[in-house]
Formats: sequence, C-alpha cells, structure tokens
Amino acid sequence: MNGWMTELETDVINLTSPVNTHYTFYSILDIIVIIEFRYNISTGEYDGWDSAINASLNKQPGNDYADLDVATKYGLLPNNEDGRGYVFKQNPVVKIFDEFPTANPDKDFALRLAINTNQFGRTFQDRSHTFAVRDQPGNLDCPRIHNLNVRGKRGNIVQVYPGVEYDMVPNRLYVSSDDCIHFQWTGSNTNPNNNDGQGRAGTDRSNVVMLEPQRYAEGNGIAVASNNKLGHWGNSYPEHLNNSETRFLGLSKDDLDRLAGLTHDQFRGELSELDDSGTYFDLGPKKVTGVGEYHYLCTRNNNFSNRSQKGKIYVERQARQWNQIDWNGGDLKIGDSAVRFDRGARSTPQDVAMEVWKTDDCEDLIGTLGKGLPSGSSAGDCLALYPQDELVDSNKKFKISMPVPEGITESVSIWRTTTAAASQWTLIEADVSDGQASFQASQGGVYVPRKKIKIAAVVGIACAVAVVLIIVVGTTVYFCKYPEKWAALKKSARQKVSYAKRSFQSQV
Repeated sequence: MNGWMTELETDVINLTSPVNTHYTFYSILDIIVIIEFRYNISTGEYDGWDSAINASLNKQPGNDYADLDVATKYGLLPNNEDGRGYVFKQNPVVKIFDEFPTANPDKDFALRLAINTNQFGRTFQDRSHTFAVRDQPGNLDCPRIHNLNVRGKRGNIVQVYPGVEYDMVPNRLYVSSDDCIHFQWTGSNTNPNNNDGQGRAGTDRSNVVMLEPQRYAEGNGIAVASNNKLGHWGNSYPEHLNNSETRFLGLSKDDLDRLAGLTHDQFRGELSELDDSGTYFDLGPKKVTGVGEYHYLCTRNNNFSNRSQKGKIYVERQARQWNQIDWNGGDLKIGDSAVRFDRGARSTPQDVAMEVWKTDDCEDLIGTLGKGLPSGSSAGDCLALYPQDELVDSNKKFKISMPVPEGITESVSIWRTTTAAASQWTLIEADVSDGQASFQASQGGVYVPRKKIKIAAVVGIACAVAVVLIIVVGTTVYFCKYPEKWAALKKSARQKVSYAKRSFQSQV
C-alpha cells in the first residue's frame, strides 16, 4: 500500500506483555486507515512462530494423537516411545515420575490434563477500526504531533470489565518544546444508565484542566524538581485559568477555556458536568511552548477514592520518544536519528526512551556532569538512550543511526558515555556514509559524534611551528655571539626608515 503502511499491516503485538504499542506515522497523507486487532492465544508447548508448525501435523485418521512433538522439550522421547503420555491430544494422561519400575505398575500413577487442542493457537476476537490521518494545518510547523485521547468508559471497575475505567492515553506523555499536541476524544450517550459516574446517567464526557500547585511537603521531595513541577497529582482542585505564570503547556487562554469547558463546541446548556457538550471534542494540534512537568485532571471523572482521570505531560528542551521493546522488537525515531531492535533481541518487555540533544545543549549537559568531551570537534547532535545499562539479551545487539554533516563522513567517530560521574568514554566502531553514522550497540547511554583530528594536518602544523622555533632560537644565538652584527642591523634599519620618510615627504 504505502511505504509505512506495509510495516503496520505486518506488525504483531506480543500479548505476553501489556498492549501499549505506539505507532508513529512518518509520512503524512490524507487517507482513511483500517487497522485490525486480533486477540490470539498461544502456548509455550511449541514454537508458534516456526512455519513448520502448521496444519500438516494435525492428527491423521487412525492415530491417537497429532504429530506435534511436545515431549523432547522436557527431555522425554517423542511419539510416546517411553509410554509417559506426553503427546498432543485431547485430555492426555501423563506420568510425571519415572522412578517406579514397570514390574510394579500399581505403584505408579498418572495425571489427566485438562487440555483442549482447539484452544491452542486460536483467534478469539478479531476487531477492525477505521481512523483518518490528516496533514497538519498550513499555519503550523510541528516537527512532531502527539495524539492525546481518552480511553475507557463510564462505570466502576466491575461494570466496565473487560474494558477499563476512564484514563488519558497516554497518561504520561513526553514531548519537546515546539512539538504539537492534538487533544481529541470521543464520548458517548449510550452507556448503561445504572453505571456509576458523574453527570447525566448513560453519558461519557471529558475535559482537561491543570491541577493546582503542591501545598505542603510530601515524601523526600526529589521525585520532581520543584522549579520544574507545575500542578500536583495528589490534589483534586484545578489551577485557575487566569494564572499566566503557570499556564498549561504555554497554551493561550482561549485554548485553555476550550479544554476546560468545551465551550466552543456547545452553545449554552448545562456544562458544570459537561452534560450538554458534544460527544466528540477536537482542539486541533497546538504548539507547546512551556517547559516543565505538567499535571492535569478531568474535573468530571475525578471522584476521590473511587476513580481518578489524571495525566502528566513532560515538556523538555530535548526531543524525546519512548516505546516498549519486547521479543517482537521495535523502533524509536526522532528526525533522522533512529534506533532499531530486531525481533528476538529481548526476551522480556522493557520501556526504552530516546532523546536527541542539540549540539550546544549536548556540550552544556555533558559539562554539567563534570566530563570533558572526547578529542575533536562536534559532528552533529547527540543521542541518549534510557535505561543506560544493557538493553538486549546476552550476545544480542541493536542498531543506532545518527545524522552527521555531509562532506565529513570519513572523519567522524562515535563516543559513548553515561550520566554517571565515574563513567568513561568508549569509542564505538561506526559505518559512516551518506550523511548517516550507523553502528551496533548493546547498552543505553549518551552517544556523541565527534570529528576526528586529522593526524597529517596536526603533524604539518607541528613541523611548521618547530621550524619557526628553530629559526628564532638560531637567530637569537647568532646575534648573542656576534653583538656587532646586531648593532649594524639596527643601524641599517634606522637609515632605511629615515630614507623612506624623506622620500614620502618629498612626494607629498
């Protein structure tokens, strides 16, 4: 279909971990996207990703069990050759002990397993959804647009099962200044009327208002720097919209009014609990200008001790993206910088965050850590990966690609360090071509591109300086040995200057 659509169509989410995959669209087109979600269940008895595991192994007429081997994994003989019963069939009877001699079978015992082979490798649900992808408005220049929505439905945890109660998605959003956030969500008028919740029965509504500041000290106070924290998650009252010193995300007063009261989307009506507002809200993409850690809530769906619809937005100078990396692998991408984890690089889920530090910011940040930069000069922006320790399994690697200026590719090296004070610099072997430095790594940390010092040029300069020093030293020694030569040279120089002055005056 489209270049990026092919990857979306073939992406598989590993359901052994929470489903929170983030999709990033790098090519923006005015199209309608159809996305399919399938709820599959699998088993650890066999490798479901192996193409050799297919319907050809099903039980054949006259056989008691399938040809699928589920015994050798446990060190047993396949095809029930040892009579232990480890075969793929309905409700198999297995012998878990082998210490009892066959001469005393009465001392042995067997266990029947409740296994339904129809449930192994089965699709339980198959759901399709549609959504539109639109280009950003012409009056905006957003390097990235982050979609912020609402998930869940009206009701308590029992009433909404197997769904969830109200929540923001993502409820922790990392953006950089000058990025844009698109606030939009859908509500409903058709929930069961007896479901718990605020506002008119049967309706879903949401809004966004920044929380008021922290009122008193809690804990050790080191979770968030006080000068960088705006609003407090532990509160239930919102900040006043007129407080320009802590204005939410640096948005305009008009945008804050729309987020709080949904006023532009409804003419009059009862809005104290947003009952008469429309079911769909769309603020449109808005550029973020304030830097800090913002805490906000939905005033309608925040019922103290029962439910809490709150969120947090981190706004930093550096561009930041995160994704959960598991056995299926995954990508992180900011501009021309990218990190790629191949399938199988990790066996367990891990949240991985990526930042791109502008050249000046990189040098300043590294300076605050008390570290000197490696030899050479800057060759582009820096890339930081968190956590900063091992990100893949033993003997596995992931790939990093960083942009470097054109024309200097043959003289660029990549260095790695961490934000730990005792951490040292490590030189990374990289393939540099076509304005990109590509290399493999196994750890997070800070990766810095530097221009290599050209040895030939350094040697040439050193030789020239050495020649000049030899001349100066030799001249000094000569005139010290023959002072009359120095006196004659000075006398000759004064005569030539005097002659030049008389000549110039006569011409004037």
